[in-house]
Amino acid sequence: MASRIRAEDLECPLSTTVQHVGEWWTLLILHDAFDGYTRFDQFQENLGISTSMLTARLKTLVADGLLERRPYQTNPVRHEYVLTDLGRSLRPVVITLAAWGNSRLDPEQRSMILIDAGSGEEVEPVVVDAKTGRRLDDSHAYVFTAGPAASHAMRTRYTQTTPATPDGAITA
Repeated sequence: MASRIRAEDLECPLSTTVQHVGEWWTLLILHDAFDGYTRFDQFQENLGISTSMLTARLKTLVADGLLERRPYQTNPVRHEYVLTDLGRSLRPVVITLAAWGNSRLDPEQRSMILIDAGSGEEVEPVVVDAKTGRRLDDSHAYVFTAGPAASHAMRTRYTQTTPATPDGAITA
């Protein structure tokens, strides 16, 4: 079977991220982990996933450093799966995906919404630039460009998106 990843994608952060979390069950397991689920039987019951698929997905999440496998019982030995710092850092991504899905629905069709835990008010997640606070969904204001470690192929791909200097001039 041919690899889904092309050689030039090995340096692409989107391609490498999708390798870790782009599988259907992986995102759902992470979603459950964000909701506090830690035990195999909790994941299995909530998701209706087969034992073999859940075992495989949990092993991958542990190997990728997103979950940590810890014993919680000694006789017989039972393990729980706890989010690592790396795993917790994906929460905004999952929230953004859920918000995108909800944005395509009428409010009365939404089965899950994000609220402020203190006020109970519904919130609308957006992705913003940490420096300016500007929304990143403007496809003309923000574009990708080759980074410092980019290969020749990546630099060629992004020749038209050379970043501007602080005064607005384009650098070559």
